[in-house]
Amino acid sequence: MATDASPIKTGWPFVVHDARGCAFIEGTRIKVIDIAIDHLAYGWDAQQIHRQHASLSLPQIHAALGYYHDHVEECDRQIGERQKRIDAILATVENADLQGRLAALKSQR
Repeated sequence: MATDASPIKTGWPFVVHDARGCAFIEGTRIKVIDIAIDHLAYGWDAQQIHRQHASLSLPQIHAALGYYHDHVEECDRQIGERQKRIDAILATVENADLQGRLAALKSQR
């Protein structure tokens, strides 16, 4: 379930919002953008997504994809924000010196 005890209905079957406005598949912790990313990044259709998220039904997956396509701008904004957070975390843990030494070793082969 989304982090809030009282999910907010969206008008889409199986899709609810938490208090922050993030769309989830009802009864799960899976965000609509997680399903959208699988579709966009890997080119997976609903069947392929179902194989990766076996706990979801095909109707839930289709509803998530439909919700994404009806709310592309908002979902893409959330995906972009997630990527920025990931990039910031990676920037704090990257060791440029180590990366340089590994690249040098790799080029010596």
